[in-house]
Amino acid sequence: MRTELVEVWYLYILKCSDGSLYTGVTPDLPRRIKAHNDGNGGRYTCSRLPVSLVYSEHYSTKSDGLKRELQIKGWSRVKKEALIIGNVSKLRELSKDKS
Repeated sequence: MRTELVEVWYLYILKCSDGSLYTGVTPDLPRRIKAHNDGNGGRYTCSRLPVSLVYSEHYSTKSDGLKRELQIKGWSRVKKEALIIGNVSKLRELSKDKS
């Protein structure tokens, strides 16, 4: 019997020690958070340690995870915070066209 491995990619949001939010994508979430906290996660987080995971989603392809990362990186902090706490009504309100 042949078993196929399913690839999983994680979009994640970290809260940095200065209160800022960092968004990234990885196939190994525990390893990536450890790398961030060891100072090897990236230029942005290495000067804002420690970091803590506040939100994650999983995707079956890296491409889907990266698309979601770009979407979230374009959001305001208020909208990101609504996502983190699961406030769907606030997300909908913030997603409406304001023009």
